[in-house]
Amino acid sequence: MTKCFSMVEKTQNLPELHAPSEEYNSILKSIAEKIRSAQARATQAVNRELIYAYNEIGRIIYEKQKNAAWGTSVVEQLALDLRNLFPGIKGFSSRNLWRMKDFYLSYKEKEKLTALLAEISWTHHMYILEKCKDSLEREFYIRMTKRNGWSYRILLNQISNKTYEKTLVSQANFQENLPKKLRSEAQLAVKDAYLFDFLNLGDEHSEKELEKALGQNIESFLREVGNAYTFVGSQYRLEVDGHEFFIDLLLYHRKLKSLVAIELKVGPFIPEHVGKMQFYLAVLNDTVKLPDENPSIGIILCKEKNRTIVEYALKNSTEPINIASYQIVRDLPNDLRNELPTQKQIEKLLNHIG
Repeated sequence: MTKCFSMVEKTQNLPELHAPSEEYNSILKSIAEKIRSAQARATQAVNRELIYAYNEIGRIIYEKQKNAAWGTSVVEQLALDLRNLFPGIKGFSSRNLWRMKDFYLSYKEKEKLTALLAEISWTHHMYILEKCKDSLEREFYIRMTKRNGWSYRILLNQISNKTYEKTLVSQANFQENLPKKLRSEAQLAVKDAYLFDFLNLGDEHSEKELEKALGQNIESFLREVGNAYTFVGSQYRLEVDGHEFFIDLLLYHRKLKSLVAIELKVGPFIPEHVGKMQFYLAVLNDTVKLPDENPSIGIILCKEKNRTIVEYALKNSTEPINIASYQIVRDLPNDLRNELPTQKQIEKLLNHIG
């Protein structure tokens, strides 16, 4: 009887729970966000120190190999000893130690990249080292990974899709028609070609079918055009003096703070497309653009294009326009490397990427 009374007494002493109030829920959310933020900072700090350590290990191996004739057997022994000393830490295989040496050699003369190297993971670095042989290409993907928060899977897809080349050779007239402060950002916002392999369309399709398919796969579409875009609408209506006009797709670029009009063409590019886009951009700037937003930009997406015809068509255009092609099926990409700008031009663009 005493035992039962004791249990009842303990139960009665428990704090009484109340339904959480709105204020409590707000405080709980705030605390949870602080904890998640602290966890993210801790992860970043660990990653930063690991990258610095791997770079230093790479330096030591390089210098010992050069001055003390270290060979494969010594590095294999070093890998074994490190794994024994740190059994709970992965990454000390002999193959990874050689990667550390390559990592050090790749960036030892690029002081401006030192801080940025630690901002992405070692897994990202391994893929960049393996897939990209050109130093400027490697720098591009490091900067874009940091800037856009690419996972390693997205990074691999971007490399496979030749985003570096397609960004650098994109045909646009931004230098002539945008304020200087926006030109580099705008150049990074467009590509020369886009891959829509997520669409279930045959080779023969109409513009309406293409627009509908993109609308149904809007998340995949936005990932392909770039994660700084948000979707505004399809068949976006403009009215001019009682007449209606419709833009195929209207996006908004958050970093540029610009509306981006997209026209879809299932045939080859023809110069007349530029006049229509100029009209759309002029109307957007006068009737839709907010006072604190930057000039609107146009992208004309065609099934194919002739680079020389595009160059002439954009030569006297007064609005900022990019002409790009699209593919539904992943084909072997054209060799764009022969068309890349000069090293100085590439470096200038890379300096703009955060």
